[in-house]
Amino acid sequence: MLCRCSLCDEHVVEFFERNGLLSPFQAALLRAVPRLPGPAVWRRPLYGLQCCDGQDFRRWVGSRSPTSKEKPPGTETEKFQVIYRFDAIRAFGYVSKLKVAQTALTVLALPPGFYWYSQGLLTFDNLCLMGGIAGFALAMLYWMSYFFRRLVGILYVNESGTMLRVAHLTFWGWRQDSYCPVAEVIPMTETQDRPQEIFVRIQQYSGKQTFYLTLRYGRILDRERFTQVFGMLDTLK
Repeated sequence: MLCRCSLCDEHVVEFFERNGLLSPFQAALLRAVPRLPGPAVWRRPLYGLQCCDGQDFRRWVGSRSPTSKEKPPGTETEKFQVIYRFDAIRAFGYVSKLKVAQTALTVLALPPGFYWYSQGLLTFDNLCLMGGIAGFALAMLYWMSYFFRRLVGILYVNESGTMLRVAHLTFWGWRQDSYCPVAEVIPMTETQDRPQEIFVRIQQYSGKQTFYLTLRYGRILDRERFTQVFGMLDTLK
């Protein structure tokens, strides 16, 4: 029987709450986030991905179908092989969604705060405190979104070895697929990043978007194809 991932979602929320990463209010808010039905197209790029109980699941972060950025022609019918996977990307997706919801609630509290201040129900110091908290929440959202949108969850390479597909997160915590020609990828042997570091960069000669992946906590599933894209590194896991 296929896993519906509702149990996995509950386990993720309970894990964060049990370890003090979520307050009871935040955990309740995350459980209340509505889940949208996803089409069957979501199943194609995620075959073989394992759920927490060892069974296959067909959803990654939420149930929406992944969006594609700058999708090259002909990739709809071409098969891609998974060469790298970072299993914790699902948890990062939940954190991203939670941060968006928390920031929205913080900012929405400002108009009532101004009204209460005009009615003499709130002091100026408390109003400034609310504004500071809202500003800090927006700054943290920008920083976290900048990182999460560049964190690699899954890497694919087509059968001919000419196209790299990067599965990462959007601003809202959903999955997005970006495509890059393998010829444009700078091998890690030509960069200053070392595989022992927590995060290493995926850079392009054209200077387009840079992504981050972790070789320490991620899994290389196809070492041969991975080496063809990023170069021979003796220290790879």
